[in-house]
Amino acid sequence: MTDNKTIIRFENVTKKYDNDTVLNGVSFEIERGKFYTLLGPSGCGKTTILRLIAGFIEPSEGTISFNGKIINDVPADKRQVNTVFQDYALFPHLNVFENIAFGLRIKKMKNAAIAEKVMEALRFVNLNGYENREISEMSGGQRQRVAIARAIVNEPEILLLDEPLSALDLKLRTEMQYELRELQRRLGITFIFVTHDQEEALAMSDEIFVLNQGEIQQSGTPTDIYDEPINRFVADFIGESNIVPGRMIQDFQAEFAGKRFECVDQGFSPNEPVEIMIRPEDLEITSTELGDLLIKVDSQLFRGVHYEISGYDEAGNEWLVHSTKKAIVGESIGLRFDPEAIHVMRFGETEEEFDRRLEAYAGHEPDSSVPTPTVGGARND
Repeated sequence: MTDNKTIIRFENVTKKYDNDTVLNGVSFEIERGKFYTLLGPSGCGKTTILRLIAGFIEPSEGTISFNGKIINDVPADKRQVNTVFQDYALFPHLNVFENIAFGLRIKKMKNAAIAEKVMEALRFVNLNGYENREISEMSGGQRQRVAIARAIVNEPEILLLDEPLSALDLKLRTEMQYELRELQRRLGITFIFVTHDQEEALAMSDEIFVLNQGEIQQSGTPTDIYDEPINRFVADFIGESNIVPGRMIQDFQAEFAGKRFECVDQGFSPNEPVEIMIRPEDLEITSTELGDLLIKVDSQLFRGVHYEISGYDEAGNEWLVHSTKKAIVGESIGLRFDPEAIHVMRFGETEEEFDRRLEAYAGHEPDSSVPTPTVGGARND
């Protein structure tokens, strides 16, 4: 049953074109007033979800509900949804005011009411005084704001944004990320944003849905998905990762790179094969004597705020390190990391199984009766 917080609900929604399945049995809920991001590579199904919500296409199977009512057959113009497209779809022959007023004129609203609502929308997107400008005279960022103003002037319950920042240069794109996030907070309506840019998703979202091959791999807050990815795909797609094969010896003890380490994970079978992930920024360069791991530096690049260092351990695993310390190519260095930096991923685990496992040991600390491993340079300090 949908509660009053839920505005959109997908239940086992599949979309097929002939024999091509682009969305496969997807289920999720969208709460009102939040900023959601659909994140994934090209062809993963994120734009298909947006088009299904907008009513541009219908599902092949499953149901889509809006405020508790099934809307599979409700046409696009009858939904309380507006879309900002990648190319903005502005009318070049109309000025800013008339572009924003277009939908209101179709509704046959009175001129005084139209003027009031258009000016209010312009204030929301910080374009006061631009109402008489021609679209050709506007910059890329200003055109995007006009497109948003045209969408919000109709007072939609949901605003859909289909990669609206992709045509902007890097500096303007970053500025617009902050502006969009602030606009969503001021308006208080639900934003659903489509992108393949992980940094955009992490910076802007309340919740992220990570998609791959027509299925949702994982959903959650940016912090949850970054710190606790469910599998290799999510870990690689959200940020940079070191992923190496390993085994869970027992609760709170993992083995990888030929050594055993204390970790904070549990709920695995003894000696279960797993994948181990450690983020590059969680690795600290130290001396070879103090390192939990030793690697031989293979390459080094300066990235402005840090050095990007790669190397190989004695087991042949490649490691990527982000550090303000400089290394020397060809020399060996030690790497230190905390038990909390180790993230253990189970093969073939569904999101439901993953969530249940995390909930089962949430708040549990490693048993103090279990000796802290000291094999292979694990810390004793």
